[in-house]
Amino acid sequence: MADRTIFQDFVVARSDRLLRTAYLLARDWGVAEDLLQESLAKAWFAWPGIDEPEAYVRKVLVTTYITWWRRRWRREVPSGDELPDRPSHDAAGEGEELWRAVGRLPARQRAVIVLRFYEDLPVGEVARLLGCQEGTVKSQTAKALAKLRVDESVVKERR
Repeated sequence: MADRTIFQDFVVARSDRLLRTAYLLARDWGVAEDLLQESLAKAWFAWPGIDEPEAYVRKVLVTTYITWWRRRWRREVPSGDELPDRPSHDAAGEGEELWRAVGRLPARQRAVIVLRFYEDLPVGEVARLLGCQEGTVKSQTAKALAKLRVDESVVKERR
C-alpha cells in the first residue's frame, strides 16, 4: 500500500512537467496525454525497482514516443465542424513559432532538442535516455539547430 501512495504522490507532483515534455515531443495535447498515461502505466509495473522515478518515466516517455513515431501512427482526424480552441500551453510563454518549428523536426532530433534545451539535461543523460552515444546526441543537436536556423518561421520571429 505504501508503494501505491508514493506513486500517487509522484504522479500528482510531476505530471504537469512530464505532460509538457510529452507535448513538446508530440505537439498534440491529446497524444501527449496518452503518451504520459502509457508511460505512467509502464512505470507503475516497475515501480518497486525504480531508483530515480522522474528519470525513469522521462526515459519511458521518450522511448514510447519514438516507438509510436516509428509505427507511423497517425491519430484520428476529426471531420466536420472545427473543434473548439484549446488554450495555448506554450512551454516558454512565447516563441510559439519556434516550438512549431521544433515540431517539424524528425522525432529523434525533436527528442534531443526537448531533452537538452527544455529539460536542460546534459549530453550524457540525453544519450542514456535515448540509448545512444554522446556523439549521436551532439550530431543530432547540431543537425536540429541547423534546420531551425533556416526555418523561415523561426527566422521571421527573430526579426
